[in-house]
Amino acid sequence: MTPPSQEIVLDGPGISRALERMAHGIVARFPGEPLAIVGLLSQGDVIARRLVDKVKELGVEAQYGSIDISLYRDDIFKLEARPSLRSSNLPFSTDDMRVVLVDDVLYTGRTIRAALNALFDYGRPARIELACLIDRGGREVPIQPDYTGHVLDHAGAKVIVSMKEADGEDSVVIPSH
Repeated sequence: MTPPSQEIVLDGPGISRALERMAHGIVARFPGEPLAIVGLLSQGDVIARRLVDKVKELGVEAQYGSIDISLYRDDIFKLEARPSLRSSNLPFSTDDMRVVLVDDVLYTGRTIRAALNALFDYGRPARIELACLIDRGGREVPIQPDYTGHVLDHAGAKVIVSMKEADGEDSVVIPSH
């Protein structure tokens, strides 16, 4: 249960509806191209797995993968703690594929820039698109999502995304200050 001091942006059913809309958008765009949906660890991979399932329910095959972008961050040497490295899971070449990168929250765009660098280590995709559950504005680099679950009116607000698989419940909240 979300404490009353937090603003609920999306609850479980809201997240499900957002992912359904995103899946329909992915299926409708560029039909017939080989498709991979690749999530950024650690919440983007959960969302990517759900999107793969929803896309398959719509009759389109999609491969699933996940990538760790920790070593590609532009602030890696400014971090106080060493980043915890996780294993990427991309058991296929991305050569000539349509790849949809998935993250939970898009803010400055720097995480996606790092993800693009990491992705090219696995091949040369035909096209790369971006899906994010939450767009909170505040870009520092020219990156925009192709598929968005929800756009926040609170530009730059801190957002906490919880997914059932990792956190026991589905929710997106803005904590009170």
